[in-house]
Amino acid sequence: MGKWRYGVVLDAGSSGTRVHVYRWLRNAAARKKGDVNDLKSLPEIKTKEEWVKKIHPGEHRREKRQPLRHVLTLRLSPGVSSFADRPESVGSEHLAELLDHAKSIVPLEDARDTPIFLLATAGMRLLGNLERQFLLDQICSYARANSDFLLPDCGVHIQVIPGVTEGLYGWIATNYLMETFDAPEKHDHGKGHHTYGFLDMGGASAQIAFAPNATETEKHANDLTLLRLRNIDGSVQEHRVFVTSWLEFGVNEARRRYVEALQAAAGPEVQELPDPCLPAGLRTTLDGKDIAPVSTARPTLLGTGQFDECLRQTFPLLDKDAPCSDYPCLLHGIHVPAIDFDVNHFIGISEYWHTTHEIFEIGYKDKAYDFNTYQEWVKIFCSQDWASIEDGIHEYKWGKKVDQQKANEVCFKASWIINMLHDGIGVPRVGLEDTSGSLHNGTKEVLAHGKEKGYLDAFQPVNKIDSTEVSWTLGKIVLYASSQVPAEVEALPVGFGSNVPGVPPDFQYPSVELLPDTEGFHSEHWHDALLPRRIPGILLFLFIVVLACFFLCGRNRRSRVYLQINNLLRRGGPSHPNHPKKRKGISAMLPFLNRNAPSYERVMEEGAQDFELGLTDSDGSDVDGGRPSEADSIGMRPPQRASSWGSNSNPPGLKYTFDNSSSGTIGLGISGGSGIAMDRAGLVVRTESRDHLAPIALGPTTNGRRSRAGSPTRSHHQKSPSMTPLTDD
Repeated sequence: MGKWRYGVVLDAGSSGTRVHVYRWLRNAAARKKGDVNDLKSLPEIKTKEEWVKKIHPGEHRREKRQPLRHVLTLRLSPGVSSFADRPESVGSEHLAELLDHAKSIVPLEDARDTPIFLLATAGMRLLGNLERQFLLDQICSYARANSDFLLPDCGVHIQVIPGVTEGLYGWIATNYLMETFDAPEKHDHGKGHHTYGFLDMGGASAQIAFAPNATETEKHANDLTLLRLRNIDGSVQEHRVFVTSWLEFGVNEARRRYVEALQAAAGPEVQELPDPCLPAGLRTTLDGKDIAPVSTARPTLLGTGQFDECLRQTFPLLDKDAPCSDYPCLLHGIHVPAIDFDVNHFIGISEYWHTTHEIFEIGYKDKAYDFNTYQEWVKIFCSQDWASIEDGIHEYKWGKKVDQQKANEVCFKASWIINMLHDGIGVPRVGLEDTSGSLHNGTKEVLAHGKEKGYLDAFQPVNKIDSTEVSWTLGKIVLYASSQVPAEVEALPVGFGSNVPGVPPDFQYPSVELLPDTEGFHSEHWHDALLPRRIPGILLFLFIVVLACFFLCGRNRRSRVYLQINNLLRRGGPSHPNHPKKRKGISAMLPFLNRNAPSYERVMEEGAQDFELGLTDSDGSDVDGGRPSEADSIGMRPPQRASSWGSNSNPPGLKYTFDNSSSGTIGLGISGGSGIAMDRAGLVVRTESRDHLAPIALGPTTNGRRSRAGSPTRSHHQKSPSMTPLTDD
């Protein structure tokens, strides 16, 4: 192994498949290389633009890339959820190219030490439980069979993460890149606050994560998430963050809800719905697909290009009037502590960046956001007729990345972003007074460049920070890399959970190998000790078929097969009664197969003398059926037994004897203590009670053992392999 550690994360989002590659120094190398300040910092994660790969289902692009040595994260687009109806195809048709890219980056000798994660988000959350689990199982099987990456537990490494977890990872990534974890003194926002808030807008959901000010932190302590990280020197840092997620508040789901509202308002008889959020003259299907003007497809949307009306009609989608059970709430009745924008400065990614910069800033120019300039640009664009916009697309007026689909969607997305930011979350409308009616970019006059000013404005959309793309997948890698630092003595673990001291019950560990003291599973490669790295699927299939046939063949046939195998495994003559030989059949190796094996229940009540195991002789007396026994009152009768005890005496001491002879019977002898003998005729045991002591045969003895011929139930109950008793080792 080299000096680098690697990792793989698959982000199964609703609108994209993307692979990110990261790497960091192993802790020993980092400690040797770092100075005093470096040792008090988190592990340094490295990435490059060419370590990212994005594909769509059905695409079969093959791009040659030079082998690079880094850590990998995969992001899915438009989402693995599209394979819900054919999960068996997700590997060959979708994951194969992503895994190939990963394997070309991670050195072969480090692959088995490289964890792989698939963390599915909003698109997979919308699937049914059964569909979702089948898909995750297929992904896990394919990843294990087609890569050597470390995948010890599918339940931990391949899962659908809640929106709050996605938001927390994004918060970690943002503050990691801003260096607030390592140099908080450089980001003093006042009031002892130094971290940045995080906003993410995806296709299906939206997230917010921030550390409230001191007052709100104390007031809403139970609503916060405790995050614990570990520096290179082993020291710990803790943060308390509020995180929440709004499912169906992503741009695609919001658009779906918007169209449904248009249909409800117009009525079912209306087949052409006026849409102020589409450019004038643009006609589309309800799902936004472009259609020809003469098409007779029904129903359709017809753009009117009225952006102010678009803002008005998208506002109700915020659901601001929903009942709030835990005040205060922002959207949809979901509790959020009060946001102090004096110290809470937010960085937005994904659609917050794409929609504000992709068209209106001509191709990802890194400029700060101001409300009024942005809204003016949107109005100019969306008031054009569709023919003019198409001409601009062909002339690359808005850059080479803008196509008809993006131009079609941008007016609705812009209205939704503006409503979410300013009417929903409450971000101040910076720049409103300074640039009223102006078409110039007000950034220079209102806000300095984000990096130069330290992102101290209330909201700043970004795509990259210091040339590194801001992605919540980076946050997952930061957390994992931090957890790999050796802990100091009695140090608390890395991870996150409820905001309580120590390790809360819901604490989330970054990886399965970090779970505390699970005996036999301490190694990162514990799964290799249990079974081979790859088991051919055909062997597993054959095992299942054999097992199914075994249970379907009928009880009598199973018994015969069991007995034949058991006889082959058990060799040797009967052992001495004082030293029962350990049983070697299947019953010993797999005791759970012997459902009727006897078990000894020791029940003592006050006043009863102790029982001892020993050997006794039998006088061969006949059994007497069914009389009530005084022994019942001294606790000798196991609960729910079908047998009864009969005796005219209550001896001060009794001795049980279990005879585990090869004949398969149990001898139960009782002798009195202090010279007091107990009449054998008083003992009654029915074979129906074999759940505890069956099969029991009482009768004449031969050399200290019960004779099978003397059993009164012999003629009614045939011996079965499942009734063979187990030796009490």
